[in-house]
Order: sequence, then structure tokens, then C-alpha cells
Amino acid sequence: MKKLLILAALATASFGQPAFAQTAPAAAPRTAVVQHSDLDLRSESGTKALDRRIWRAVVEVCGTASDFDLSGKNDVRECRRDTKAIAAIEANAVVASATRGEPIRVTSIQK
Repeated sequence: MKKLLILAALATASFGQPAFAQTAPAAAPRTAVVQHSDLDLRSESGTKALDRRIWRAVVEVCGTASDFDLSGKNDVRECRRDTKAIAAIEANAVVASATRGEPIRVTSIQK
């Protein structure tokens, strides 16, 4: 059975678009899959590797904003913070159940 950790973030901010375009409906959630079947989650090095993979997935699903778009930068920071917090809870569950090998799905909640 494949072990997966799935991250999803709601991309509600329209980065780099005029203010009137931001009234459009929110974009569909973005998802990334984090493989961890090759990691020994009972070891410290395995959990650190999982943390790094989760962070890369968080950055991927939350995207980036231009350095000139302060509001967009704040939206990205908030998305990363919220998604990472939820992913950390789910990752702790994965590590705790490392012997069971159950896949976990992580989804962020947009305010």
C-alpha cells in the first residue's frame, strides 16, 4: 500500500491581477502529494525528511506573489502558515501510526 500525505490549499488570492479581478469566485483548492513510504518514520532522520517534503509541498500549493504585491505576499504567508499547521497535525498522526501504514490527507481551511 502506498503511503501518501496530501496537502491542499485554497488559492483565493488572485496574485498580480487588478483589484476588480479579485471579486471573481475563489479558485479550486491546489493539491500536492507527499510520498513517505521510503522513510523510516520511527527515526529522527525520517521525520525530518518528512518535514522537509511537507514544507516543499506547502510552498507548491500556496504559490508565490510578486515582491511588489504586499497583499499577495501576506496571503501567501497566511496560506503557508495555516497549511503547515494542519499538515503538522496530520504528519504527527502519520508518524504515530508508522507501523500501521495508513495514508493521510491534509486540507487547509481558508478563512
